[in-house]
Amino acid sequence: VQLVESGGGLVQPGGSLRLSCAASGITFSSYDMGWYRQPPGTQRELVATISNGGGTINYADSVKGRFTVSRDNAKNTMFLQMSSLRPEDTAAYYCNAKRWRWGQIQNYWGQGTQVTVSS
Repeated sequence: VQLVESGGGLVQPGGSLRLSCAASGITFSSYDMGWYRQPPGTQRELVATISNGGGTINYADSVKGRFTVSRDNAKNTMFLQMSSLRPEDTAAYYCNAKRWRWGQIQNYWGQGTQVTVSS
């Protein structure tokens, strides 16, 4: 199983970035997906989740109205469009894939991509 994030980088406050998470080794369309982030010196926190079919989406209050999560099940890829970025959005961003099977949770993480918002 591989989840590979890309699209991170350095951006000025107010700017935009689009993160991608490419999945392999899983039946992507059967997994709920999510973006999490871990600012320096803090715990990992939820950013956004999207259900396996894309019909249910949730956002952390801190990113509502600025970030948009989406997925393309035909391409085994999830996206996070980030706009109006703030310095407090600086963090390592991680992709997560999760599903329940046979009474057990199957949970996978990517290696992360760094987003730095700074002037």
